[in-house]
Amino acid sequence: MKALNIITLVLVIIGGINWGLVGLAQFDLVAAIFGGQDAALARLVYTLVGVSALWQLVPLFRAGNTGEVRAQAHR
Repeated sequence: MKALNIITLVLVIIGGINWGLVGLAQFDLVAAIFGGQDAALARLVYTLVGVSALWQLVPLFRAGNTGEVRAQAHR
């Protein structure tokens, strides 16, 4: 399960970098590498990034339920 979390986290980071490039430079790196947005490999990468983002909700909610994620409110 740890390996799956790391793989999906890496894919989410790749997707975030790609969206950053789209927003800043209007450049879609995934499309450039795999032959355009409609290319089968590009669509596969987009799908894997999306599924990975959904999967990353699982550890986020688990961390929230165990109290690992909480705001600092002291001073």
